[in-house]
Amino acid sequence: MKVLVTGGAGFIGSHTVERLLAQGAEVGILDNFNDYYAPEIKRHNISAVQDRITLVEGDLRDPEVVEKTFAEGKFDAVIHLAARAGVRPSIEQPELYIDTNIKGTFYLLEACKRHGVKKFVFASSSSVYGVNKKVPFAEEDPILQTISPYAMTKMAGEQMCSNYSTLYGIRCVCLRFFTVYGPRQRPDLAISKFSKLILEDKPIDRYGKGDTARDYTFISDIVDGIIGALNFEDGPLCSIFNLGGSQTVNLNQMIGAIEDALGKKAIINEMPEQPGDVPLTSADVSKASRLLNFKPTTHFDTGIPKFVDWFLEMRKLGVR
Repeated sequence: MKVLVTGGAGFIGSHTVERLLAQGAEVGILDNFNDYYAPEIKRHNISAVQDRITLVEGDLRDPEVVEKTFAEGKFDAVIHLAARAGVRPSIEQPELYIDTNIKGTFYLLEACKRHGVKKFVFASSSSVYGVNKKVPFAEEDPILQTISPYAMTKMAGEQMCSNYSTLYGIRCVCLRFFTVYGPRQRPDLAISKFSKLILEDKPIDRYGKGDTARDYTFISDIVDGIIGALNFEDGPLCSIFNLGGSQTVNLNQMIGAIEDALGKKAIINEMPEQPGDVPLTSADVSKASRLLNFKPTTHFDTGIPKFVDWFLEMRKLGVR
């Protein structure tokens, strides 16, 4: 199988690329190495597989780049992980998020239609659930209101996938990721950012009382779900699955786990709650377990030390 991974040099993308290569797939990457965080981090992510992939440095917002990539790549499937990520930045730059996450997804689906690519895995997000009072969140829950531009763009992506499945017979699998963490995590995400600040004896901003909670999912478990989605052949042409770790951890517990792994205490800077943040995420993964054989195995107490070990190694190498 020949697979295009958009955002393949990023956190989730680079792990996915390595898994695909290990399974014998031919892999192309489309990544623009933007400066949302240091491009050299992304280049380091794929340095070990550089000679085994086809790398296109380009922007999915450019339809000519997308068309050329598909025309030359002759792909069987697309795993679309590239996006502008983050709730808070999306409130500050909504147009950028609409342009990248909605128009970029549209250009990819159009290219799939033109080039006969019949498998499309789309990285959605648990943020689409908004303030969902039913716990845990299930794919069938009605979604009446998103509370950030980022979440809105992910919901729009799911709807586009549904359109292209219905109209053009493209099998689309939308995966709602629940707070992914582990080695190579983006430096702007809380676990990575807090680890750096604690290590450097600098204060960390804690928004609210520290009781907001997330369903943290280790990177290897997420990749299991992505590969399961790529191989999914049953059911409706457009399907939605939660991918979560089934282990909700609040902010104070998360900070405590990092402190334990680093052997240092955090300096806390109390901050008011942030607009756009949801108080709780919790995944019902029974559908993914049943149909994708998705079974998360890495507990948070195990995953955080793995992340910290990697984080400290990258500090030694000067990458972080």
